[in-house]
Amino acid sequence: MTLQNLLKSRTALALLAGLVFLAWKAAAQHFGLDDPAAVLGTDTLGLGTGGLGLVWALGHCDTLDGPVVTLARKALDSGNVNLVLPWVPAGDEAEIRKAIDQARSVRKLGGEARELADTHFFETLVRIHRAGEGAPFVGLKPAGRDLGPAVPAADKALESGSIAPVEKLLTDAIRKGVHAHFDAALGRREFDPDDVKAGRAYVEAYVPYVHYVERLWQAAQGDAHAHDDHHAGHGH
Repeated sequence: MTLQNLLKSRTALALLAGLVFLAWKAAAQHFGLDDPAAVLGTDTLGLGTGGLGLVWALGHCDTLDGPVVTLARKALDSGNVNLVLPWVPAGDEAEIRKAIDQARSVRKLGGEARELADTHFFETLVRIHRAGEGAPFVGLKPAGRDLGPAVPAADKALESGSIAPVEKLLTDAIRKGVHAHFDAALGRREFDPDDVKAGRAYVEAYVPYVHYVERLWQAAQGDAHAHDDHHAGHGH
């Protein structure tokens, strides 16, 4: 996957941040830190506190105002299931067709029955969509959630036809993260070999720095679908 293609993928953007977080979380656990976020920082990629939510949400496909549910509403109203089929694997198409037929049938009862039918169809669709991404489904999220700047920027880029704002957002954030962790490690690199405390302080800065660079490189090379930390070039 080229950098240009990576920047065009909303899921890849989320996973890019996720890979960095997982690396730092593993480092924090290794060194017995109480709070992995202390290693990560709430603004690691310059994305603000919404960045962490972005990691676990993998975009906004499980929100009530996200692209999947938005299309699901149109599919229920029109009866055109083809509007949502691109969002699920081909092997699950039959289940979605059955679910929409059932939902449209129950909808005719009106009132609460219609609302329940809609919700069940949304949940079924999003659950199957996320399973296809290898992500868990823990329920629909409310509309209007703060997704941070990355996801809205990715969507707006597709609408405008220009990736430039997304590229700048990521470039600035990554540059900030690289410099911050490089400076932290460099500042602790020179220490008395007999000063074990200072040595540990250096390692605690070195590991996040190296993993930061490593995970960004892996994501840029097309390894962005690694949802866990099973593989790491450095056995820290």
